[in-house]
Amino acid sequence: MEALLRFVLGRLIKQGSLTLTVSDGPTVVFGDGTGEPLHIRLTDRRAAVHLLLDPDTALGELYMDGRLVMERGDIADLLALGMINLQTHGENLPIRLLRGWRTLMRGLTQRNIASRSQRNVAHHYDLDGRLYALFLDSDRQYSCAYFEEPGYSLDDAQLAKKRHLAAKLLVDRGQTVLDIGSGWGGLALYLAERCGASVTGVTLSQEQLAVARNRATESGLGQQVEFRLQDYRSLTETFDRIVSVGMFEHVGVPYYRTYFETIKARLADDGVAVIHSIGRMGPPGSTNSWIDKYIFPGGYIPALSEVLPHIEKAGLVVTDIEILRLHYAETLKAWRQRFHARREEVLALYDERFLRMWDFYLAGSEMSFRHDGMMIFQIQIAKNQETVPLTRDYIARRETALRGREGKPRDLRLAGE
Repeated sequence: MEALLRFVLGRLIKQGSLTLTVSDGPTVVFGDGTGEPLHIRLTDRRAAVHLLLDPDTALGELYMDGRLVMERGDIADLLALGMINLQTHGENLPIRLLRGWRTLMRGLTQRNIASRSQRNVAHHYDLDGRLYALFLDSDRQYSCAYFEEPGYSLDDAQLAKKRHLAAKLLVDRGQTVLDIGSGWGGLALYLAERCGASVTGVTLSQEQLAVARNRATESGLGQQVEFRLQDYRSLTETFDRIVSVGMFEHVGVPYYRTYFETIKARLADDGVAVIHSIGRMGPPGSTNSWIDKYIFPGGYIPALSEVLPHIEKAGLVVTDIEILRLHYAETLKAWRQRFHARREEVLALYDERFLRMWDFYLAGSEMSFRHDGMMIFQIQIAKNQETVPLTRDYIARRETALRGREGKPRDLRLAGE
């Protein structure tokens, strides 16, 4: 098996410099010697078998279990090396067949009925709230930030993201806004305080709901913002504006029709909706098996070609699409740096295996945006094409107005801090 692993790596790693040691065996070098040299050691020979049988799952599991050790370099560097070589030289036949099969069968893993959706959300978002406070910005925005200026801090960029979304939503005082997947409440509170809107946020996370409600009370916006533990599919009200940030990735392809039909039913005739989601630059695919098992069960990152037909079939009009490319890579880089800086506090909450799991997740996610064709799309939707101005300069004008209203941010302490 070790000989077969060396053969596979020899076919895959054409550029870069990777040294492999299996247990106490000899070292073997792959690549053309360019770039920073990396050295990995598999602590036992069975690890090579696991890598060969299911590389997508085994790589992360071996790292989590301490059976794959980075003797030189970082796990993010190793993941980047693999992605760069796959992008440059293409996937081999076994990998193409495996991923083709997973794409074909993805409907089973994305069967996100209401009860299963809540369990999937709890798996990731109902972790100890103190964990997220260790590496997110002060507003606990757990989605792509918007680095509109060089040198922005994470907090600056997350505030810019909220401002950018508010501008695209064309929110005015007194309007009603639905926030689908409202998280810890930061965007809803921004839209209420800075735009004067009445906001309803829905989430399936008990932990996030408790924090969001507490924040609404602390900020004096309890009468203007309501947070509910509710599936978006069970809503009955109509709203002037609808926003969804980082939630569409949890919908699942079999439910895209339901999602956009719900948007249409809940949106006023002169309403505007903005969907902010991770997307893939290439064609449809499948969710990485390690991510599905350990991080986001039931999740899937869509291609635009899968999303737009359902918007059209729902009778909605796409009025704007913006692609944010490396913004999430920079966001994840900042999160991972903060995560590592608070390592001892993470270990006080969880164990070493959990820390390695999250390190692998954050590193792999960042490298996916840098080297594996992931991006963010923001799709603006309306029922009437005349609802939105004909040129995009209104976005910059509204952002300028919002900056003037922001002033000094509130100093709110979040639950668990």
